[in-house]
Amino acid sequence: MENYEKHNLQYPVLKIGQYPLPKKLIREFAEKCDEILVLEDGYPLIEEKLWGVFELMMPIHGRLDGYLPRAGELNPTIVAKALNLPSKKLNQVPEFVATRPPELCPGCAHIDTYNALNEALQGYPKGHVMSDIGCYTLGALPPFESINSCVDMGASITMAKGLADAGVHPAIAVIGDSTFTHSGITGLLDCVTYHSNVVIAILDNEITGMTGGQRSLALGKLEQIVMGLGVHPNHVHIIDPRRRTHKENVDIIKNEIAYEDVSVIISRRECIVAIDDIREMKKELELQTL
Repeated sequence: MENYEKHNLQYPVLKIGQYPLPKKLIREFAEKCDEILVLEDGYPLIEEKLWGVFELMMPIHGRLDGYLPRAGELNPTIVAKALNLPSKKLNQVPEFVATRPPELCPGCAHIDTYNALNEALQGYPKGHVMSDIGCYTLGALPPFESINSCVDMGASITMAKGLADAGVHPAIAVIGDSTFTHSGITGLLDCVTYHSNVVIAILDNEITGMTGGQRSLALGKLEQIVMGLGVHPNHVHIIDPRRRTHKENVDIIKNEIAYEDVSVIISRRECIVAIDDIREMKKELELQTL
């Protein structure tokens, strides 16, 4: 609609915001059209179904046939090109405005964890650290560049296991405490079952930091979960990520890299922007256990 003055659009438009798709509505809409352009932000799910499940016998344009880029977000300029319209002028950013990439909060515990991990991995080539989804994924960016691969929630541990199975050493996974309880536990169980040569770093900021500040399901019981899955207690370490403990933390990571089985390092310090909330949650948890 941004490409048409006063929304003076001469074509019929069907906006879909549900799944399963409304079959009857789509077929009624298609009867009014000679061809269809699918403007879908993300994977071409609807576009594929129009070709396949609905078997619409008309040209269907979108990401699959090159009318739109195969990947990436849509914007008015991209859509204008697909509609064969002049590109809409977007607000230009002045040259004096410097770009500011996303970064970890000042004082974040993950900073000290990545500094220790980077030093412990000196002498090894890139490609050994698998990450998960969370604030700590920013460790892939400068100045740390600690992370080499990130796919989806829970994949870090299973990717590290895959590395170990392929004979790559060291094989390291970085995952948050709340992500671990969400979808990392089963991956660690696999590693324990097959005695995989992996180091799992659980970055425990004691809260669901990236997506709302909810209480982490692992709060107060993370190491019990890890040992309950079968990780040997001698190779479950809780480190305090701070500058003053840097050398000690580096030594622990190096020692566990040398250990030829499953190691878990829990790097624990409260989220710097949610300290008050975390302490309140801990008080509530203590009262519940009394």
